[in-house]
Amino acid sequence: MKKELLSPVGSMEALYQAIHNGADAVYLGGKKFGARMFANNFDKEELKKAIDYCHLYGVKIYITINTVIFDNEIEEFLDYVEYIYKSGVDAVIMQDVGMISLVRSKFPELEIHASTQVHNYNEEGIKLLKSLGVTRVVLARELSLEEVNNIHVDIEKEIFIHGALCVCFSGCCLFSSMNTNRSGNRGECVASCRLPYKLYKNKEEIKTNGQYLLSTKELNTTVELKKILDSDVTSLKIEGRMKSPEYVGFITRLYRKLIDNYYENKSLVVSEKDLDELKTLFNREFTRGYLFNEYGKSIMNIKSPNHIGLPIGKVISTSDKYIKIKLDRDLHQEDAIKFLDVDKGMIINKLYNDKLLLVNSVKKGSIAIVDNKVGLNQLVDVAITISSTLLKNLQNYEEKKINISFEVEALINKPLMIKISDGKNSVMTYGNMVTSSVNRPVTNENISHQLSKLGNTPFKMDNIKINMDDNIFISLKELNELRRDLVDKLIEKRIAIPDKVVNDILVPNNTIASKELKLGILVRKEEQLLSALENSLDYIYVTDIALYNKYKNHSNIYYRTSRVINRFQDVSNMNLLVTELGGINKYTKNNYVCSDYYLNITNNASICLLEKLGVKRVTLSPEIKNLSNIQSSVDVEAIVYGRIELMITKYCPLNMLINKDNKKCNLCFTKDKYYLKDQNNNNYPLIHDNHITHIMDYKNIDLVNNIKEFKKIGINCFRIELFEEDSTEVNTLIKRIKGVLYE
Repeated sequence: MKKELLSPVGSMEALYQAIHNGADAVYLGGKKFGARMFANNFDKEELKKAIDYCHLYGVKIYITINTVIFDNEIEEFLDYVEYIYKSGVDAVIMQDVGMISLVRSKFPELEIHASTQVHNYNEEGIKLLKSLGVTRVVLARELSLEEVNNIHVDIEKEIFIHGALCVCFSGCCLFSSMNTNRSGNRGECVASCRLPYKLYKNKEEIKTNGQYLLSTKELNTTVELKKILDSDVTSLKIEGRMKSPEYVGFITRLYRKLIDNYYENKSLVVSEKDLDELKTLFNREFTRGYLFNEYGKSIMNIKSPNHIGLPIGKVISTSDKYIKIKLDRDLHQEDAIKFLDVDKGMIINKLYNDKLLLVNSVKKGSIAIVDNKVGLNQLVDVAITISSTLLKNLQNYEEKKINISFEVEALINKPLMIKISDGKNSVMTYGNMVTSSVNRPVTNENISHQLSKLGNTPFKMDNIKINMDDNIFISLKELNELRRDLVDKLIEKRIAIPDKVVNDILVPNNTIASKELKLGILVRKEEQLLSALENSLDYIYVTDIALYNKYKNHSNIYYRTSRVINRFQDVSNMNLLVTELGGINKYTKNNYVCSDYYLNITNNASICLLEKLGVKRVTLSPEIKNLSNIQSSVDVEAIVYGRIELMITKYCPLNMLINKDNKKCNLCFTKDKYYLKDQNNNNYPLIHDNHITHIMDYKNIDLVNNIKEFKKIGINCFRIELFEEDSTEVNTLIKRIKGVLYE
């Protein structure tokens, strides 16, 4: 089956660009519940218009509702889903597992795609999602194509083929949330990864050739597209709901051409012109991504977090008033340029030639002069970041037309019959009785010409069959009226929505189950574990498997599993703190399993689902807000003190910046302490686990004074999350929290 080309849409203009440049499907968001809240997005009326427009042109439409949901939003959320469901959306893209469960129950005919925000990294997790009724998974960008092909679950696979990359595993980032109160899991990410940082070893700064140490390049798989098209992937996804309509149109057209060439056994090489235009529209430099086993410098661009454009020349002189540029490419008035390495740029309102005469354009090889509006005093390279002529060209796209066929029967003393078909839908109508011609008979060509006048409709005539008598009369006005009526009816048929089934779902009783209060702790070293044992805590989570094995005879010791797992060991009778869905699916049958805060649990529906799946204790997300009374009998845990993990990334800054991308690297196994320092001099410690990098917050959360309120809504378990605290600090913490918990 032909691969689906899936394009991003952040506005109605971008929707038109995507459809008319060859998208098979588009994805977009409403004003709420989508992971790109700062895109223009669509209100309800616009969503209905977008759905109808897509279906008119035979394009599928998927709507993102891929944020975590709070209890006080569930009613509004389900009403919104019902609206888009009855409006005919082809699928919804979701993150929140509790909402996936509710939507599957309430709207049984609605197709659900699991967002990359679910952290779809392994086969076990995908099996669990399939069991919940998910029909497609958007796979983690960190998977290689080989790993993608080795996922053997009967489910559709979707991968990103172009656009921005997150340095953190999607759905696993709390950086923006914990430091700006704008959550990436709620579509409000401030892109902390695009800010400048310094790398420190112990207390010494490590000099780096760039300051944007967490900034990735743009994914671009054009050179590897054949391998992707040879794979068992269903859908090829372009990132870019925050990008311009022109960008969406260009990228869609580029990949459409390559995909079509693949199926027609033509060349898949991108032309130099297309590559230059691609760089002009948006690039942070390009990478083939983890999909093709890139790493380090091949993934990261630490010199610039923004669009760097296409090189067009070099500054040869500056003054207080003017900048002179020797051009390698044409430059036009209203273009935007960037002066590389100094992070300055401008739109060219006035452009001069070498005689200082105002002109509309300057050719390559010549000298262009521009006003020095940015105070430039260095001789640097210049790039174009907006091409006014390219944008104008992209705005003038050719609209897509749908082939239709006509059948006409024009027999004397019978009503005129006209039928049109798009190959799937057919519409027939009858006109007046056909009579003999008195003067000038209607010809086959007359009928064909009149019916082919489809003008501004979405259709064009592909073929026509006419069965007619000789010497007949048909009014041309009647032919026009019948054609217009048939076109309107065919449009109605193409966008028609069948009746949808909506089930009533049971709402749990809003009562709090009586549960024993418990205090737990997560420890990272033996000294902390011994302090926890001495203080008789109810449960102790251990991050080190060797430490767990040493003390596992204690019934209250749990091992916290890795967040990034491809292959699962067969284990039984273990106490486990599981960090991702694959572990839930794999381990709940034969082990005592608790779920960690990394699962982003923010509502009662998710708690109830995990209980059904066999989880014994559910840890809430630190982002939890507006939680209603706990309606589950399972233990529910909140973290009340500790340092939260902000990011987990496949990228290792130590290997790239210190070890120069050497494949043999053991820096993360030393006892040295590494951390990132931001512009506010906050230090973010780096922890490494099998070359996976964990970035910790610079501060501890302290919600100890909230314990009383947590208890009121049915939270009965409270966790201390330790980092580097010594035994004295641990003892003090435990004493303080017990004093509040049991008062």
